[in-house]
Amino acid sequence: MRADQDKLNRPRGTRPTGRRRVLAAGVLAVALAFTAACTDGGGGKPSSWQGGSETPAPKAAATISEPQADAKDVPASTGIAFTTKDAVETTVELKDSAGEAVEGKLAADGKSWLPAGALKYGETYTATVTATGDDGRPATATSTFTTMAKPGKQIRISSFLGDGQVVGVGMPLIVKFSRAVPEDYRDDVQRRMTVTSTPAQEGIWHWVSPTEIRYRPKTFWKANSKVSYRVQAGGLPMGDGWYGRADLTVDIKIGPSLVMTVDNKTKRMTVTKDGKAIKTILVSLGKKSTPSSSGTMVVIEKLRKTVFDTFEELGPEEGYRTKIDYAQRLTWGGEFIHAAPWSEGQQGSVNVSHGCVNVSMADGAWLFANTRIGDPITVKGTERKLQNGNGWTDWNMSWDEYVKGSALPYEEPGAEPTADPDTTASATAGPTG
Repeated sequence: MRADQDKLNRPRGTRPTGRRRVLAAGVLAVALAFTAACTDGGGGKPSSWQGGSETPAPKAAATISEPQADAKDVPASTGIAFTTKDAVETTVELKDSAGEAVEGKLAADGKSWLPAGALKYGETYTATVTATGDDGRPATATSTFTTMAKPGKQIRISSFLGDGQVVGVGMPLIVKFSRAVPEDYRDDVQRRMTVTSTPAQEGIWHWVSPTEIRYRPKTFWKANSKVSYRVQAGGLPMGDGWYGRADLTVDIKIGPSLVMTVDNKTKRMTVTKDGKAIKTILVSLGKKSTPSSSGTMVVIEKLRKTVFDTFEELGPEEGYRTKIDYAQRLTWGGEFIHAAPWSEGQQGSVNVSHGCVNVSMADGAWLFANTRIGDPITVKGTERKLQNGNGWTDWNMSWDEYVKGSALPYEEPGAEPTADPDTTASATAGPTG
């Protein structure tokens, strides 16, 4: 059974409403409405006497539930969980042993405050929550705690994409873990994963495997969007005594909307840019014995020159070793868009490839110059359906199917959140979307 501190990473609650607000110690102001009760304000009894006259106790109340006062070995990922009563304004402040304030913001559940990054290991901190009611009198709650020593078992978090990269509108965000994350801990991890896009776009995280999670919007990214994603996993418990090594933040940009559609019936590819058809290309797809896959894929990698060697896969009779120009990988199984000058006579009329999308040298060069990693392509009408997992097949799944891969429940934009909100149509998607 995990320690209580692990469950601090499992906040529950409803979204705040009304005119009440929470201020994160000069860092953040947000609207809050809480129903829990506890106070150090005296429970309605007089809290002080002066000159023989009574001073009423504060109407508001505040309580810190985690970390508990004098707690030891607190994970460095901890937040401050609290409740307030009758508060119109609440401030949350966290200071280290030197009195330096820690930056942070209110968590998505509205009942906890998260530091901007992992806390220092082996450091003592003091959290102060101050609730002020409409009478103007503050009630405070404090908790002093000490974080754990640096753990020896740490999980590295990495991103396929790097800062400043420009990708296509079909590019999923891909985050990997150096060790499998147990299923019981994936919701904790996912609550610490946020995606912010400009303009705002609805989306969700999807666990592909115990070591990989991806994110895609409900529809293709909007052209020229700015996207930033963060995994606040430093010091986060991830099961069996393992902890996240460090936080991860990546900023990327989405390029123009370039979408390729291939119809086996007509043997043609239509290329659309920002909603306008700009080019039609003759193609030859896979022959009946080695058909191309029907489904939606994205460009995984681009190789100006390469060599296809299929002897191991197809054997000495069917195998071949051929130099290839303008190759763009679509599946792990070996389907590419590429130039095939030997099939230019069949392109537009007959399928003769081993599963690839064959185009002319001129069209291959044009496509190679105009596409990006993450640009989507949909192939229609072939004898074989694309197998999910054979490439970045996130768009080959329906939205409902994709949502099922989230460790947190999905909330429709504008709906009242449940105890575990995941995504909304706001600009940020992660703990609450």
